[in-house]
Formats: sequence, structure tokens, C-alpha cells
Amino acid sequence: MGKIRTLSLFALVGHFAFAQIATDYKKYQEQYPNSQSVRLSQETTLNIGLEDGQFVISQESKEVDLYLYESAKYDAKQSLNYSSFYELEKIEASSFVIKDDKYEELKVSDFKEKDELDGSFYDDVKSVNFIYPSLGKGAKTKLEYKQIIKNPRFLNAFYFGSFYPIENNRFTIVSDTDIHLRFQEFNMEGITVDFSEKNTRRQNIYTWEIKNVDEFRYDERAPDYKSILPHVIPIIVSYQDNGETFKLLDDVSGLYKWYYSLVKDLNSEPASEDLVALVGELTAGKENELEKVRAIYYWVQENVKYIAFEYALGGFVPREANEVFHKKYGDCKDNSSLLLQMLDIAGIQGNLTWLGTRSIPYSYDDVPTPSADNHMILHYEFEGNSYYLDATGRFNPIELPTSFIQGKEALISKGQNDFELKMVPIIDASKNTYVDRVELSLDGNNLKGKAKAELGGYGKIDFFYRLEKYKSETKLIDLYNSAFRKGNNSFQISSFTETNKYSYDKNFVVDYDFAVSNYAKQLGDEIYINLNLRKTIANLKTDKDRTVPLEHKYLDSIDYMYSLNIPEGYAVEYLPEGIDFSSPYFDSKITYELVNNQVVYKHNFKLNTLIFDIAAQKEVNKLVEKVEKQYKEVVVLKKK
Repeated sequence: MGKIRTLSLFALVGHFAFAQIATDYKKYQEQYPNSQSVRLSQETTLNIGLEDGQFVISQESKEVDLYLYESAKYDAKQSLNYSSFYELEKIEASSFVIKDDKYEELKVSDFKEKDELDGSFYDDVKSVNFIYPSLGKGAKTKLEYKQIIKNPRFLNAFYFGSFYPIENNRFTIVSDTDIHLRFQEFNMEGITVDFSEKNTRRQNIYTWEIKNVDEFRYDERAPDYKSILPHVIPIIVSYQDNGETFKLLDDVSGLYKWYYSLVKDLNSEPASEDLVALVGELTAGKENELEKVRAIYYWVQENVKYIAFEYALGGFVPREANEVFHKKYGDCKDNSSLLLQMLDIAGIQGNLTWLGTRSIPYSYDDVPTPSADNHMILHYEFEGNSYYLDATGRFNPIELPTSFIQGKEALISKGQNDFELKMVPIIDASKNTYVDRVELSLDGNNLKGKAKAELGGYGKIDFFYRLEKYKSETKLIDLYNSAFRKGNNSFQISSFTETNKYSYDKNFVVDYDFAVSNYAKQLGDEIYINLNLRKTIANLKTDKDRTVPLEHKYLDSIDYMYSLNIPEGYAVEYLPEGIDFSSPYFDSKITYELVNNQVVYKHNFKLNTLIFDIAAQKEVNKLVEKVEKQYKEVVVLKKK
């Protein structure tokens, strides 16, 4: 396995800790009744030094876990990630199982390497996979490993809590005095951490220690764990060598200087003749520069497949545009390189841009390191408007940034010593629409309808991704039955037509006929029908014991209008009053109106906030309950 070698370990706890009787675990089972395991001890030591003007950085970790239930066997498979930036130098792991009221050590002997492919910005990540033997209730595990950090810009965040309880957690940084560090803390509200600093002639020693940390919850649709767990990010601001001070990451300019050094020679070779010809074809006859960029951008989205697999600095250096064009695949940097070259061929200025997706909660001011971003796009400006070209998305019109970079800070390259920070806009709900127009009629207790659904913005893009998986008409009807369902589970579409399918710039329209069996209720000479056929707002409601924010993918809006033809011989006996309110979180309006011989029901909804914190969730739940009461209202028709 190359650089990985087994060592003897666990001076951390000593032999006496594993000689405890089998009943010890009961204490923790009572203390953490909802937890499957508890981390008894975690120690991490980060060593940062200088040798001949070069950084020498290593991180050593020691972990001891106790498993509280028989389900421990499902946690036996474990792995550690590493890469060319975080080289794994040593690893040892053991299980400790109860035998004769004592712990017997079973060492892990089989470690297997595996490539880990994901969508990250730099992802030559590999993992070492192993299995803890004989895990069960009361068993313990121990793990010790050491990483060599090859680049001083890539210091890891240290987390004081996790999604399991931790009894003892200590983080220590031992740094040469010639190195100036800054520590950026996140999510530390309500957390008490003992911090100490000790200075010697050659070293500064910083220690954070915390005890008895209960587990953090991670609920559905919560923001990324970086927005929840308390942690600190160490940053090397500057260092001294031979009496001279060198800045490293004192602010975003230091990060940009390094980034620019990686891309300054990009696309130095002439564009291929085929690429030049393609750009000419795409831009011919376009009325202005924006339309030329639109044509180029859509071509890259449609024809260059997104594949992310990198090694070392290849995770930061885009490939040459000619190579990407020839292979027709690449990652976010490669797509940006191709877009940059194609715009240049057309005589149009584009700018390489770094930014973090919404999974990263850091600004460049707080964390001017590669931890602040994980993505590259191309920025383009036309008549004072910014366009964020991210060809890793598909079906994205040029006016919409990909949904996962909304509200994020973009680091835009303007030259060797010039850059600009801009915020990617959060797209208003009015751009992400679902409009549903339906004419309804009653056939006994059955409901029949002719409908026109229109989708725009991010909702349309998401729907197109789903549509790609459904080829036959039968499967398409199944999809539309699910997407457009009204009333109850008997909803069934009998026919449909599609307009603007896979269009980038036009809304997608589906006309369809449907029926809902046994939906209306008839008692004597009265018919009762609930026109709240889609209870859209219910998904905003959260559990009362939720402890983490609720994150929405994007702001959206709905506009439903259902027109019910009043059956011959009947008149309206009762129309509900409806509801109408606005809030910082969402707006909702339901109205009923008698127009000629129809009951016209309208429901409008608009989401106003991407993230609901805990306080907001309480307010939202109250508002949702108001709407849910309206969902129970029925129209009453009475025989004349």
C-alpha cells in the first residue's frame, strides 16, 4: 500500500482502559440513550514547521469509540480518505471485544485502497477501507493515523462535535514561532471550549479541549454539516525565513495570487481549426454579443459531459480547451477553460471565476483559503449585467446561475494582480414558476379535468432531468401522474401533449386530460367538493423538536386556477372565505369566486427565504397550520 505502514499505537488510553469490565458501557447507554455509539476520546495534533524555507506539516489523530447496541456490526466497515495533498503515512486499527469481563484486542490486518470519485473541485481522493472484527454491544474500537499535509494552504478544519456524542476531544497545534497563524471559528454558540496557549523559544502550542459533547442532529433538508457543527479552521497568514516576512493567506489577495499562478498559462496553444469553425457557426447571424455567448454556452452544456477525476494540482489547473473540445468531457474547470477559449475566438471577454457551492458556508474574508471554494465557472458581463456560466449544469438558461451557487461569493479573475468579488444573485421566486390551469367537471362522484401545466426556472430544469429517464409514453404518464397528481391516489392522466420540451429559454408546457374517481361526496341533494386539489404548502412544516435549519433548493412560486363547472340543476350553497397573507418566509393566497356558471378557485404561493432557522420554523409552522385549515374547506352545491 505504498506509504502506509502499520505501527504500534494507543499510548492514548493505556492498557488499563481496556481492562474494564463488560458492564462499563451501561453508564454511557444511560447517558446517551438515543446514540448507537460514543467517542470516548479523540486527540488530534497538528505540527507545523519550517525547514530550509519549506513547510513541513503533519497531523496525527487518535480515536476511541464505544458501541452501545448490537447494531454496531453495521458500523464495522470504515474508511479513511487521503489524497496527494493529504498523504496518509500510517494507520492502525483494532477492535476490543468483551471476553471474560475484559477486553480482548483484535487487530485489523486487511487495509484496501479505493478511488473515491465525487464532484469536488480537487478530487484525486482515495480511501483506505477496512473492517473492524466482531463488533457488538459493548465493543470498542481504536484508530490511529498520521497524515502529511503537502501544501500549507490546505489545513483541515477541526470539529469539536459530531453526529455522535464525544466524551473527550482535544485539538493541539504545535507551530514554529516563525509562523503566524489565525484561527477562524464557526458555529460556536453555546459551546464551551477550553483554549490555552503556551509559548516557548521555538514553538507556539495552541490547545482546544472540550468534554461531554452530546450528539448533533442532522435532519432532512438541513444545510451542510459545515453550517451545523462547531469547528475551527487554522490559517497560515504569514511566515518568516532568514529575517524576511512572506505573506501566505493574510487575505483573499494571497489566495488569488496562488490561483492565478495556476491558470496564467491556460490555453497558450492556438485554438484548433475545428473549434474556430464551430464558434463561427454558432455565432453566425446572432443579433448581439449576448446571443453569441448564449449559443456557445448552450452548446457546451449539451455536448461536453461532466466528469470529475483529478490528481494533485490537476484538481486546480484547467485542461487546455483543445483537449476538452476533442474529448467532449471534463470537470468544472475544463468546461470553464473551453468556454473561455470559445468566447475569445468570438472576440468576447470572459473571466475565470472561483466560488464555493452552497455546501460551503465560508466567505473569502473569513477563510481566504481553498476551503472557501470548490467550484469554477466563467463570468461574463454584458451591458452592466453579470452572467455566471456554469456548464456543469444542463438546461440552464444563461440568465440563471446553477441553483447550487445562488447567494455565493464569486472570485472573478481580472488579470495577474486584479480580481473582483461579486455575489451570485438569489433568483426570485417569480422566475421559478409552476402554473396550473384546470377546467373541472363532475361525472357523478368522479372528477374530470382538462389541464395545462407550465413550468419555468429551476423547477423546469429539475423536471427535465427527470424526463430524461423516461422514454416510453407509459413511463411518461407514470411520471406525470406523480408530478401533477390532484385530489387522491386515483388521479389518472388519460392523454397529454408536450410543448418546449428541453428548451433552455422557454417554459415547458404539458396539456393533459385526467380523472379522479370518487372524489366528490353526495349527501341528499347536496354535493361536497374540496377544490384544494394540491396541498403544496404541507412540506414547509417541520417537527417541533427539530434543532437545525431547513434549507430550500431555490425560491419558487405556484399559481393554481381550477374552474369547476356547476352541474346542471345545481347552485352554489357555500363558498369558503379563503385566506390571504404575506410573511418574510412565504406568501399564500386562496380565493373562491362564482363566475357565470363556474366556481373559480385560485391558490397562489411564493417562497421568500431559502433558509428557515429554528425561530423561523416556529413561525412558519403557525402559518402552515392556518393554510392547512383552509385545505379542509369544501364547496357545497345544492340541487335547485
